[in-house]
Amino acid sequence: MSQPETLAIEAEQLLPENTRLTGLAWGAVFGLSTLGILVIVNQIFNLAAFGFHPISTAYYYIVVGLFMPIAFLSVPGREADLARVPWYDWGLALLSLGVSLYFAWHAIDILNRGWEFRAPAEVVVMATLLVLLSLEAVRRCAGWPLFFICAIFAAFPLYTGYMPGFLWGAEMSFSETVLGHAVGVESIIGIPIRVIADLLIGFIVFGVALTVSGGGAFFMDLAGALMGRARGGPAKVAILSSGFFGSLSGSVISNVISTGAMTIPTMKRCGYPATYAGAVESCASTGGALMPPVMGSVAFVMASFMNVPYADIMVAATVPALLFYLVLLIQTDCYAARKGLKGLPEDQIPQLLKVLRSGWIFLISLTALVVLLLATNIEAKAPFYVSLLLVLTALIRARSQGLLAPIVELVMETGKNIGQLVGVLAGVGMVVGALSMTGVGNAFSRELLHYAGGNPYLLLVFGAFTSFILGMGMTVSACYIFLAVVLAPALVQGGFNQMAAHLFILYWAMLSYITPPVAMAAVAASSIAKASAMKIGLTAMRLGAILFVLPFLFVLNPNLIMQGSWGNILLAVSTAILSILLLAMASERYVYFVGRPAKRWEVAVLLIGGVALLIPETISDLIGLAALVLVMGVGLATRTSAPEGTA
Repeated sequence: MSQPETLAIEAEQLLPENTRLTGLAWGAVFGLSTLGILVIVNQIFNLAAFGFHPISTAYYYIVVGLFMPIAFLSVPGREADLARVPWYDWGLALLSLGVSLYFAWHAIDILNRGWEFRAPAEVVVMATLLVLLSLEAVRRCAGWPLFFICAIFAAFPLYTGYMPGFLWGAEMSFSETVLGHAVGVESIIGIPIRVIADLLIGFIVFGVALTVSGGGAFFMDLAGALMGRARGGPAKVAILSSGFFGSLSGSVISNVISTGAMTIPTMKRCGYPATYAGAVESCASTGGALMPPVMGSVAFVMASFMNVPYADIMVAATVPALLFYLVLLIQTDCYAARKGLKGLPEDQIPQLLKVLRSGWIFLISLTALVVLLLATNIEAKAPFYVSLLLVLTALIRARSQGLLAPIVELVMETGKNIGQLVGVLAGVGMVVGALSMTGVGNAFSRELLHYAGGNPYLLLVFGAFTSFILGMGMTVSACYIFLAVVLAPALVQGGFNQMAAHLFILYWAMLSYITPPVAMAAVAASSIAKASAMKIGLTAMRLGAILFVLPFLFVLNPNLIMQGSWGNILLAVSTAILSILLLAMASERYVYFVGRPAKRWEVAVLLIGGVALLIPETISDLIGLAALVLVMGVGLATRTSAPEGTA
């Protein structure tokens, strides 16, 4: 992943340029990154280099100890420190390294002497330092809202005995609380950090290798060659290129900034309003984090929470993601037809064969990654193999600029990305740890089921609203991790498919990227489009309306996430495609295939038919088909001129 999906990165990209990493700071980050990557490769591939192969808990502390200092060195604690690394940041970096390595050295003592429950005074001091360092890392890497959430939950065991109702839990002393967080296996070194150390890092390396080797430019050219000539071509190029790149990088904001820098100005030049251009890019980039094969970092956390192979998450997420991009393409085509917009000038359209000749290695790499993930049981190792191929490509292309440049860039970017993820997820782990230590997590699920009164639809509405609200104040990963503990069990106990329930939470958490008042994707796009972020966000909400519908669609009909027989899956996908076709026509007020603007009554019929097709019932499917036949039949019967061509 070229950038982790954290508000720290989003803020850093929207603030003045960060020039902290020079001189000694650059050397420290490069050294820690190199050592960290080597330790991880040694562990994942079971190399036991120089006899070094620590037990699992020691390994996780080492990962925290090598990468958390990078967060303190690369992410400033305040805007005034953007251009320098002050002495206190050096102190925090050295302290986080020392404390983490202390626990790594004493990993056997933690297990054999039961330090999680009772430990010497110096261990309690070190545990307190690790908790405070994790909270400060969260503040830097994800901002004040998530810091306050993590701080409140980190201290939750201290006062849970005074809480009312289902928030009441087993109260703990200060030493028990900090020891539970620092040396317990469900908090700081719990599932979030374990996912980074055991699985995610290979995909981060792959995303950076893709960028370093020129993959982003290739996918942009490929999208232009495929869609540049179609009406409204620039918007379709933006959708495809953001889908391609986002599916491999997994980051919404970096996707907007990297691809949007080219697609948004092109859309504006070809007649799209600045607000619409920014909204198209915002939606397309948001969908990239939901598109296999890589998706966002939260997908790997999901696989760990559900204890399933990552390949299962990939398969389940494919159809909803494709449906989302299909509706975006249809809507932009309807808009272009209604406004009379054309494609790109011929001299700006890359030649397909030339593009494929120059970048076939990226398609081979993508195919290899998918095959390795689906056909083998080496999901932690697979991205490293493919990344090696991409690095060799970058070295061949960089012959004139020096062979070391791509390697250095790969190491630095990988180290910074992992450091910022560790900075966020070490703190988020304390939320999970506190709920586990006190037993409140299970109680929350029971209460949610009770308030829903056994009504599954009401339970889904509660879940959607909770995910959406928390998604505004947390990163997507943090929001998912919290709700995977307290909400997902309630949905599963309410009778919903487990995979669908977890994807439901993920989709609703992602909506904050395009929904005001947060709408970070729209904020990033507004700086390029030179338009109001609020207006872009509102337009993106309309364009991305299918994202509000899709989670309900697949949680009520798991056939859409490939859970069921092939016949039922085919039927579910077919009705879903018809549904989004009708909804897209209603949204853009244009009758597709007939080639004219829709009348008011037609918009209403299309909307009713589209919603009816969303409900997995035979009668509702018949209503949806009747609406489509009615609008198309009347349109064709009353048409007085030849229809416009479609894309």
